[in-house]
Order: sequence, then C-alpha cells, then structure tokens
Amino acid sequence: MKFKITLTAAALAFGANAFAQTKWDLPAAYPASNFHTENLTQFAADVDKASGGKLKITVHANASLFKANEIKRAVQGGQAQIGEILLVNFENENAIFGADGLPFVASSYTSAHKLAEAQKPALEKLLGTQGMKLLYTVAWPPQGIYVNKEITAVADMKGLKWRAYSPATSKIAELVGAQPVTVQAAELSQAMATGVVNSYMSSGSTGYDTKTYESIKYWYDVQAWLPKNAVIVNKKSFDALDAPTQAAVLKAAADAETRGWKISEEKNDFYKKALAEKGMKIMTPSPKLVADLRQVGGIMKADWIKRAGPEGEAMLSAFDKSNAAKK
Repeated sequence: MKFKITLTAAALAFGANAFAQTKWDLPAAYPASNFHTENLTQFAADVDKASGGKLKITVHANASLFKANEIKRAVQGGQAQIGEILLVNFENENAIFGADGLPFVASSYTSAHKLAEAQKPALEKLLGTQGMKLLYTVAWPPQGIYVNKEITAVADMKGLKWRAYSPATSKIAELVGAQPVTVQAAELSQAMATGVVNSYMSSGSTGYDTKTYESIKYWYDVQAWLPKNAVIVNKKSFDALDAPTQAAVLKAAADAETRGWKISEEKNDFYKKALAEKGMKIMTPSPKLVADLRQVGGIMKADWIKRAGPEGEAMLSAFDKSNAAKK
C-alpha cells in the first residue's frame, strides 16, 4: 500500500510538471542565418533559461510555418502565440504601421531609434485593440536600391520590374514609373533568377541573404529609411502565463531589442563589404537621384499624414522634437 501511494504521488508530481510547461510557436519570414532570426533564437533561449524551462518557444524561420503577410493574422487569431512581422507590410491596414517606411524621414540609426520611440505608444495601443502585445522592435540596415543598370535620376527607373514588399514600395514604383511586382523575401531569389523582377529597394542584409549579386550587379546606397521588424504576442497567450514567466519574457524581449539594434548597425558595413566581395558594385547616388527620391518621399509623407490623421501628426511632431533635441 505504501508503494502504491508513493507511486501515485510521483505520477501526480510528474503530471503537474508536464502541465506547467507551455509551448509557443514563433513564425518568422527570414532565413535562419539572418541576424533578425538569430536574435529571435537567442530570445527564445533566454526565455527558456529564465523561466526554468516553463516556456519553450520554437522559432520557425524562412516563412516555413506562415508566409510573411500571414504571420500577424496568425498571432492575432491564436494560430501562433508569438511572431515576428515587418511593420510596413501592414500600412494598408493602418497608417501607423508604415511610419518607418517613409523615405528620408529617418535615415540613420540614431534618427530611426528616435522614430521607434515616437511610434511605440501608438503602435502598442493599436496592437492592443487587436488582441496583441508589442514585445520589441529591431531595425533593418538602411535601404538602398538594387538595380540591373546604372541610374543617375528617377527617370532612369521608369519601366523597371520592381519588387514590392509593402504599400510604400508599391507607391514608390507608381511614382517613378516602375512596374511593381509583389514578392516576399523567401521567394526573391527565384524571382530575380527568372527575370520576374530586376530591381528592388532593401538593405544590404536582404541582398546578401538572397544572393542578389548573382542576378543584379548595382546597389545604390541611398539610405532611404530603416524599416523595423516587430515581435508581437497574442495577449491571451501572454496573460495566461504566471507572473514570473511574464517577467522572463519581457526581460528577454528588452535584451533582444538592445542586442538587435546593435547587431543591425554593426552588420551594415559587413553586408556592404560582403556584397562588394561577391562582385556587386556599391554605388554612391548622384545628387540628382537623391533630390528626385527626396521629392518622391515628400509626396509619400504628405499622403501618409492625411491617412494617419492627428495621431500620425502627433507622432511625427514628437519625433521632430526628439531629433532636434539630440542635435
């Protein structure tokens, strides 16, 4: 009888421990070797360690679980408990998501960080109304133009088959007379190899990850903007965690944000050097090209402010004040 009681107690203890462990899926759109994904993997490891193994997060890289444009809906609907999204992808849903895709509003790491801080309250509020919580954001390196020929002005971009991955990049195509083609990061290499696109705007990171140098030979370092990835969590899933585990997630998220921004900036020069070593010509844009692109940016900013309304204006005002104070 004593043996049976002991065995039953042990079984109950094992069952309680098994029940206490929570498993989350984290879909991501980029390759496992991308610095954003590596940062996610470290974040998941930090959560595992800090929670004493109570919360296990599995990172699904390279759009293997959900495509880039499906991740937000998956988290919102609870199909995935947590996920990483590119904020500018969702600008058509709400202009607030597209603040960091405005050309030349914030084109350095310092100003991009200021914009992130100005955007954060509105972003947290917006995600909250959709049943989600913002954990952290990390910027991509500054965006340049990959193109299959030399360009000295916006007029040279007319007729290009332009990869569009967000409403902003589609709008640029419209304004410069290029032909927008929607292609997500995981499909970009094939799209270039088959001639579906011959130009696009992105960071050195994307060019390196997708081996763009095998199809396109010029990259213009225009430093147009620094879009951000955001890690978001389903609020019900987060609220279901006990307080110590919630604290572990928030601490790991804060560390991931600090680490991610630092790595992004450090890797910016690495990517440009690596692309050059692979035969890509890293080009300094002509004054005419920069002036033309800034004109395009001005049109887009005015349009964005109309769509974003008072909240958007307040955000840019807070950013402008912060930027001025920094100087």
